[in-house]
Amino acid sequence: MENQTDSALLEEEKDPQNVLVILPWGHGPVASSRAQARLEEAAGLAEAINLNIVWKGIFPLRAPRPATLMGKGQVEELREITHASGAGLVVVDHALTPIQQRNLEKALNVKVIDRTGLILDIFGARAATKEGVLQVELAHLEYQRSRLVRLWTHLERQRGGFGFLGGPGETQMEADRRMIGTRIIKIKKELEQVRRTRGLHRQSRERVPFPVVALVGYTNAGKSTLFNRLTGADVKAKDQLFATLDPSMRALELPSGRKVILSDTVGFISDLPTELVEAFRATLEEVAFADVILHVRDVSAPDTQAQKKDVIGVLEKLEEDEFLDKNWPHRLIEVKNKCDLLPESENQEEKETLEEDERISALTGQGCDRLLAKLDAVLTADFVEEKFILKPEEGAKWAWLNENGEILEKEMSDEGISTLFVKLSPPLLEKFHSKFGK
Repeated sequence: MENQTDSALLEEEKDPQNVLVILPWGHGPVASSRAQARLEEAAGLAEAINLNIVWKGIFPLRAPRPATLMGKGQVEELREITHASGAGLVVVDHALTPIQQRNLEKALNVKVIDRTGLILDIFGARAATKEGVLQVELAHLEYQRSRLVRLWTHLERQRGGFGFLGGPGETQMEADRRMIGTRIIKIKKELEQVRRTRGLHRQSRERVPFPVVALVGYTNAGKSTLFNRLTGADVKAKDQLFATLDPSMRALELPSGRKVILSDTVGFISDLPTELVEAFRATLEEVAFADVILHVRDVSAPDTQAQKKDVIGVLEKLEEDEFLDKNWPHRLIEVKNKCDLLPESENQEEKETLEEDERISALTGQGCDRLLAKLDAVLTADFVEEKFILKPEEGAKWAWLNENGEILEKEMSDEGISTLFVKLSPPLLEKFHSKFGK
C-alpha cells in the first residue's frame, strides 16, 4: 500500500466531511503513472462535492475477496488509518457488492461508498434542470434497488432524500422494492415527457436552422473553459470533475459571420457503469443531433491516450445502441487542449508528436482562432454559392440573406439594382426560395 500524505495522522473527532480515498489496484505496479492518475481522479471526484481528503492511498489488489474485496491485513491497516485520521467516510474507488460494503462499514465503523455511489452523489450535486434532477433520481433509485440488503449502519435513514452520504437505508426490503419500483416507473414517464418537449425545442431550432456543435471530452479536459473562451458565457469552469451535468447551450458567431449553437455536455469518465450511461442518456442527446462533435482532450495528462480511448469507447457504445449514427466519426474534430501545460508535463510522446498548428489552450486562447476557422470550413463543406439580383424595393430579401448566409461579394448598379454572391447551405437556399419564391 502506498501512502501519499504526511505520515503524521492526527487523532480527531470523526467528521463526515473528512474522507479517506483508497484505490484497490490490480492492474500492475501501484507506482505506475496509470495508477497514480486514477488515484488523482478519484480524489478529484471527492473534492468535486467539497469533501475534505485527509488521506489517500493505493492498496494492491491481487485476488478480490468476496467478503471485503481486500485482504484481512489490508482491512485492518485501513481501520487504523481511518481511526487515526478522524475520517467519517471512506471512498473506495472500485465497485463494491452490497455485502462488501456492509462488511467494510462494520470493520471500519464509518460510512463506506464505492465509485458508483460517489459519482451519483456528484451528479446529484450538479443537476440543475428538471431533466437532470429526474435523471439523477432515476440512477439513484436503480442503484438502490440493486443493493437492497440488510446493510449495517450507525446512521439513520434520511427520508425524502436519495444521497448516499446520508445513510444506506432501512430493513423493510420488500416495501422498499415496491416503493422504489413505483417511483422508477413514474420518473421514466416524466423523463419521456421532458424528452418530447426537448424534441419540440429541437424541431424549433431546426427551423432556424443553426448548426449544433457539441463539446465532448474526458472530465476536466477543459470543455467548460473552451466553451467560455469561445462564447464568453459564464459556465462553471471550475477545476472539478463533472462541473457541467446539464448541457449548456449558447450562440457562437464564426469568423464568416455564421451563427452556430455550441453545446457543453457532461464529462466522460473511465469505468462509468453502463446503467449510468443509460440513465443519463438524454444528457448526451445533443451529441447525437450535433452537426459537429468537438472532442476536447487534455494532452498534458499522463494518461491522455487512455482518456481518449474512454471517450471514443462511450461514443461507439452509443452507436451500438443506435443512439448515434454510423457517420459520427466524420463529424468529429479532435481539440488538443491544455498545450500551455505541456512544458511541465511528463507526457513526452505528446510533446514530440504534437504539431504547432494542432496546439490549443482554452485558458490562454492559443489556437482558438484556428479552431473556429476549422469549424467554419467543416460546416460549409457542402455549402453552395448563389447569385441574387435584387431590386431596390427587395430589402427584405437582402436582410434575410445577410442574416442567414455569407455575402461574399456585392455590386450596385446606377439604377439601384444589387447583385449579391452569397454562400449558404442547401436547406437555407430552399428556405429562401420557399419564403420569397424563385
